[in-house]
Amino acid sequence: MSSRTAIRGGLVITASDEIHADVLIEDGRIAALAASGTPAAEAWTAERSEMGAPPPEGWGRVIDATGKYVIPGGVDAHTHMELPFGGTFASDTFETGTRAAAWGGTTTIVDFAVQSVGHTLREGLDAWHAKAEGNCAIDYGFHMIVSDVNQETLKEMDLLVEEGVTSFKQFMAYPGVFYSDDGQILRAMQRSAENGGLIMMHAENGIAIDVLVEQALARGETDPRYHGEVRKALLEAEATHRAIRLAQVAGAPLYVVHVSAMEAVAELARARDEGLNVFGETCPQYLFLSTDNLAEPDFEGAKYVCSTPLRPREHQAQLWKGLRTNDLQVVSTDHCPFCFTGQKELGRGDFSKIPNGLPGVENRMDLLHQAVVDGHISRRRWIEIACATPARMFGMYPKKGTIAPGGDADVVIYDPHAEQVMSADTHHMNVDYSAYEGKRVTGRVETVLSRGEPVITEREYTGHAGHGVYTPRSTCQYLN
Repeated sequence: MSSRTAIRGGLVITASDEIHADVLIEDGRIAALAASGTPAAEAWTAERSEMGAPPPEGWGRVIDATGKYVIPGGVDAHTHMELPFGGTFASDTFETGTRAAAWGGTTTIVDFAVQSVGHTLREGLDAWHAKAEGNCAIDYGFHMIVSDVNQETLKEMDLLVEEGVTSFKQFMAYPGVFYSDDGQILRAMQRSAENGGLIMMHAENGIAIDVLVEQALARGETDPRYHGEVRKALLEAEATHRAIRLAQVAGAPLYVVHVSAMEAVAELARARDEGLNVFGETCPQYLFLSTDNLAEPDFEGAKYVCSTPLRPREHQAQLWKGLRTNDLQVVSTDHCPFCFTGQKELGRGDFSKIPNGLPGVENRMDLLHQAVVDGHISRRRWIEIACATPARMFGMYPKKGTIAPGGDADVVIYDPHAEQVMSADTHHMNVDYSAYEGKRVTGRVETVLSRGEPVITEREYTGHAGHGVYTPRSTCQYLN
């Protein structure tokens, strides 16, 4: 017996349209949209009762979305659940992290499997499959962090693309951990030019930053705020420029992750004006937080240590502009939470030992809706940067990222008028602080469907670990 759901009376918002329509879901997929109040829409639910009889078995449910938005589930293309870093692990598991994502209106994450130096890509990917399988509340895919470029690694990249792991992250930062030199980066880019993979780049000059870290600590500059001061915007811009030119030499597309500095945005804009397939992602923390947070007293600034670092407030305007002009295409979270107590505190007396990362997978959709309320972006652009473009960038569209017949029924009923205060007391991420503690925002997730199944039902969690399934991806759908 098929299962059906009808969502009635809402404003359906996608990256391209805003329409008053009813959405019919059948067997976990979008079956049709029909204009609200039309005979076609009424016919969907007319058969539910005849002469006062109970609805036929299998009809499932009718959801009243009057006065609400009906939007695609968010696609967060940059998360780090259970990531080992700095002698500890990110505090969200795949179970807790995907549950929190669902509370925030995100129905798909793409996490990062890690190749350790001396090991194969396959070993890293298998390890991440083992962490995630059977534990996720929502659907998930994987990127592959490439830490050890050699001939075997390059061959493995081809195999991974064939099986749906179509993006590879490299680091110009973290010497001795994830770092790749320019020669290794070029080889990986050349390979991706051939196999259709997309190189994702952490663009910071890690060699130079390590010198500045050493010098700052020698001067006794140990507080969290110095984390931002040594990871200079110019070194993000320099690495971004270098990555762009290496990709140009290789004839490969490039996706630069967590862009935080206006100078890096300028490098991306210049490359895109030249017609290069170069893309940029930023994150809510760079749009809403700043070095003012890093400078909070009594080691509170440690809560805001991430890389790339938070920048002075004046960088925010250029990030918003980049999102409006499409020089930045995606907002992901880089969700990588560490508790303040016992984890961030590892860096007391030495900012370089503070685990890098912020919690945010639950906050992204709401913060970006607040950006709509504040006039930074339009409603359709909200959906474009948070749902549609990440799905296209990483080969999941239109299965994910939109509301269209044939796509997965990943749907969020969103109340644009509800007000909330963000707080660690009420969030569902497994971390003991909120990066946005006390922030008032307008808009809140009410109900979330993942492949037609309710995960959040009128502000109650009705999902379960194991509902989420691994999602293989095609190659980038966003190229010129």
